[in-house]
Amino acid sequence: MKQLITLTVLILSVKFNFAQDIPLVRFDSLQNRFILTTAGASHLAKLPLHCIHKEFPNKPSHTSNSAEDHVRLPSTLHPSFYGCFDWHSSVHGHWMLIRLLKLYPEMPENQKIREVLNESFQPEKIIAETNYFEQPNTKSWERTYGWAWLLKMDEELAGWNDPDAKKWHMALQPLTQKIVSLWMAFLPKQTYPNRTGVHPNTAFGLVFALDYARKVQDKNFEQAIVQASIQLYGNDQHAPAVWEPNGSDFLSPSLEEADLMRRVLSPEEFTRWRDAFLNDKSLMHLTILPVVSDREDLQIVHLDGLCFSRSWCMQGLAPTYPENHPFRKLLTESANKHLITALPEIASGKYSGEHWLASFAVYALTLDR
Repeated sequence: MKQLITLTVLILSVKFNFAQDIPLVRFDSLQNRFILTTAGASHLAKLPLHCIHKEFPNKPSHTSNSAEDHVRLPSTLHPSFYGCFDWHSSVHGHWMLIRLLKLYPEMPENQKIREVLNESFQPEKIIAETNYFEQPNTKSWERTYGWAWLLKMDEELAGWNDPDAKKWHMALQPLTQKIVSLWMAFLPKQTYPNRTGVHPNTAFGLVFALDYARKVQDKNFEQAIVQASIQLYGNDQHAPAVWEPNGSDFLSPSLEEADLMRRVLSPEEFTRWRDAFLNDKSLMHLTILPVVSDREDLQIVHLDGLCFSRSWCMQGLAPTYPENHPFRKLLTESANKHLITALPEIASGKYSGEHWLASFAVYALTLDR
């Protein structure tokens, strides 16, 4: 592992044009994990700063209700979150900037970040974003991936004792409450979970929604999420993890489900559920790195994101095993390996990955901070 860490720092330094004595990540031997450095945070922040106001190329996924509606620009449909290729990528790009602003106040990009966020979180723009969900054929729009990142962004702002953050948080509330109301209306209707490895994955969305509900102490929302999670996943056994990944996955259906259930069940309940759900063969299979054959392909490049999402799920799952259990070590080492394998590919020069991958990396690198 030590040789792998050294090699990774060198790769990152060369690929991102940093001197070797200013690595983007450092390895914390006490926590047995990689930590994003200030230099790394500064570099990654440049990616959403570049694309948040980049309107094209764009994938609005908009359902037109009239001829006039059909020719609206992305920036008129979504005055706050129109850049970074699509709405959800813009939202989690904003989340990432907020996260880095909180954790790395010494970054040279911080003033620029505040300027960008001040522009995006203008109250009238957020009202327009909220009103979009009142139009015909929009109740399922961005369900539940975009919804999840919107709540993750609001969670990041909630309780932050920063004058700008308080202003942004207040401005965001109409949209946040709209998303919560949509989710509360949807949960009783969701008879079956979506087990895909891409945007509609139910478990991923519920993880972020539950984290938000607990942060803001929304007990009704929390109870609804817990109840739905147990109903949808509580009896699951024998995860077909050996079928993973599909060719465009950026999420692991098996690991995302485990990541949710460890939050929902007591430690004793989760141990029983986990052991019935993930067998030895499944866990071993999920430690095999995905092959990314073409990073200019908008679907294949998803597999770089799979490395990051597997990493954060494994980081959460590993401590559920006893200290001396071999799976604890296996998952911890695999989490690190997935992370450092994908890190050099974030700034590949290809917009297919650069418009979104950094957010996944920041989430994986800053868990529990």
